Amino acid sequence: MKTIQELRDTFPRPGVIEWLGLRPARRAPVQSVPEVEAHPLVGLIGDHGKLAPPRLTALTGEAGEAARPANAPAIPGGPGRRQVTLIQAEHLPVIAALAGLNEASPEQLRRNIAVRGIPLLALKDRRFQIGEAILEGTGECHPCSRMEETLGEGGYNAVRGHGGLTARVIRGGVIRLGDQIRPLPSPDA
Repeated sequence: MKTIQELRDTFPRPGVIEWLGLRPARRAPVQSVPEVEAHPLVGLIGDHGKLAPPRLTALTGEAGEAARPANAPAIPGGPGRRQVTLIQAEHLPVIAALAGLNEASPEQLRRNIAVRGIPLLALKDRRFQIGEAILEGTGECHPCSRMEETLGEGGYNAVRGHGGLTARVIRGGVIRLGDQIRPLPSPDA
């Protein structure tokens, strides 16, 4: 008989990236894109207007870059827990049914990545690879009050328990439509 940890580390197959989206600014419509670039310091380049940070002088040895004061505010979307949001594609019809709609889309839910074929919540608190990037699941992606605007009255409750996963970028790289999503072995495995 397998232990609980062995069961948690067993997946029938990798998942597949079915949809990618970026939000160019706060409250702006989500734009579907064929690929995104993940960066450990900012999350997805272009999401909420985020840009790759300039190279650090201490690492490059290049002159002319302004140093950030030690008491400067954190970089928005920095090494936080919610750099990337993922949604289970299989949950979209459930959300639509609960909201009384014919369909629901990742754009409506303001997520970055829609995944099919792997249970996203099983990736909470573990690292996984998508394309060239390595992410770490940091928690459930709970709905916000915008769901009432987007899905109509009761939209908030329709998304509860189906909102997906938040993640942080551990290793940057390009993520493309059709890329596989694979859990990485647990460090104690």
